[in-house]
Amino acid sequence: MGKNALIEIKDLCISFGEQKTIKHLSYIVKEGEVLGVVGESGSGKSLTSLAVMGLLHPSANVDSGEIIFHHNGKSVDLLKLNEDKTRKFRGNDIAMIFQEPMTSLNPVIKCGEQVAEALRLHKKLSNKEAKERTIDLFKEVQLPRPESIYDSYPHQISGGQKQRVMIAMAISCEPKLLIADEPTTALDVTVQKTILDLIKSLQVKRNMSVIFITHDLGVVAEIANHVVVMKGGEKVESGTTQQLFENPKHPYTKGLLACRPPIDFRLKKLPIVEDFLALDQPVNDFINQLKITPQEQLTELEKVLKQDHIIEVSNLNTHFPIQQGVFRKTVGYVKAVNDVSFHVHRGETLGLVGESGCGKTTLGRSILRLIEPTSGSVKYNGEELITLNAEAMRVKRKDLQIIFQDPYSSLNPRMKVGQAILEPMQVHKIEDNNKVRKEKVIDLMETVGLRAEQFDRYPHEFSGGQRQRVCIARALAMNPKFIICDESVSALDVSVQAQVLNLLNELKSKFSFSYVFISHDLSVVKYMSDRMIVMKEGQIEEMGIAEDIYRNPQSIYTQKLIEAIPKVDFSLV
Repeated sequence: MGKNALIEIKDLCISFGEQKTIKHLSYIVKEGEVLGVVGESGSGKSLTSLAVMGLLHPSANVDSGEIIFHHNGKSVDLLKLNEDKTRKFRGNDIAMIFQEPMTSLNPVIKCGEQVAEALRLHKKLSNKEAKERTIDLFKEVQLPRPESIYDSYPHQISGGQKQRVMIAMAISCEPKLLIADEPTTALDVTVQKTILDLIKSLQVKRNMSVIFITHDLGVVAEIANHVVVMKGGEKVESGTTQQLFENPKHPYTKGLLACRPPIDFRLKKLPIVEDFLALDQPVNDFINQLKITPQEQLTELEKVLKQDHIIEVSNLNTHFPIQQGVFRKTVGYVKAVNDVSFHVHRGETLGLVGESGCGKTTLGRSILRLIEPTSGSVKYNGEELITLNAEAMRVKRKDLQIIFQDPYSSLNPRMKVGQAILEPMQVHKIEDNNKVRKEKVIDLMETVGLRAEQFDRYPHEFSGGQRQRVCIARALAMNPKFIICDESVSALDVSVQAQVLNLLNELKSKFSFSYVFISHDLSVVKYMSDRMIVMKEGQIEEMGIAEDIYRNPQSIYTQKLIEAIPKVDFSLV
């Protein structure tokens, strides 16, 4: 075992003050292997990788353990190296792709220069050699127009392209171990598949070992040979990928397998991890109890489609001018939304899916006039919204709400969450006084799974899933009739995502909402939606009943989106 091992983590314990964060963790990464490390946020996945890289925060204490790196017939404990020696390993022998490339790349330095700098530092290349090597690396990671991207700043390229720049930087010094920390989170399924395929091909070509960190077992199934499952800083299960999928032992693993929305059938609700922790049972048995028959699904759909239209969008356009020169002359337009027409029934969830840049978010915000459309019509209950003045539109906003993608940026960090929910009620004069409003806020918080005592806490004191629940409660405070969910679960753990999706469906059933549910994840959209719109380059590519589109996609583009979805085979579990 030792001779095949590249890195061994032995009995690792890390704490922050009195809090034990990593507890007696041990696992091995072998040469040329992809090890998937899976778990929810806070499980210790990323913290362990930072310990391997020698990048732990100064407040972290390594209480015990070893991280043994085997290379060239020698073994060294990375935890015992000083900063200078650690730096020689970091970048050269061990490299890392961080979760969020925008925060990992320097925004004021060109992309190419950031990679070239690493080559000059570690490989002692000249400026000319470093540039040539960087462009070669950009070609290797399949970046389009590598010379152009070399001279581009991070904000000038897409999320998928930034992630490839990070991969190029990570492999530039030909490391023996590559740590990929959630490298596909919040990416389109098509971009995600491209990144996964790229990492796999580079791993094989260079015979690298890879630690692939994710919360999504569907992604793990696509890339990993072996899997370690972590919970609360501990390893709860490990084995080959096949073993884990065919016969998961730990209830937590079963929960993670089960809570991603299935593609091939519909469920009454998504399982959550707690379902399995409370009662250990086979995944398939539990899933079968929740299945909806095709007839039940059809009956529910027919009931929805008989309802009146709450929203009617006709020939909607939202174009942004392209301006150049000193005098900012308009030389063209970006047609973010281009001649789009559709309707939403009362009580319906209409899914809106497509890659980043297709116009989904712009369309959602144009409907609510958070972005002013260029032309077209949006009617709410038969009344035209586009021509309303600001005051009249403000009154309508009470009925028309939006839940944004990033709950942290949509909440004031200096305002307690209870007040953040209460404030729009004050603005719109909902309820008679603040005492009644506070009572309603507490009731709403409990409705979305928060506690009354959390009223006076600040956003930073909540997890991502809890902050999203705060945003849902804030939207509900207006007693809305129509809600746009804009990528509202895209960056959440699959287990938290399942909880939020269940909550949205429960609230829809209770309050008879209509939703437009925007996502790049077709499996989530299919689970949530009665009908679905597929968007591409500002236009509707395909529209119809969600089940029909998945079963028989008419567009090549839709087929591509479906094929890119990571699939968990429930027949195995």
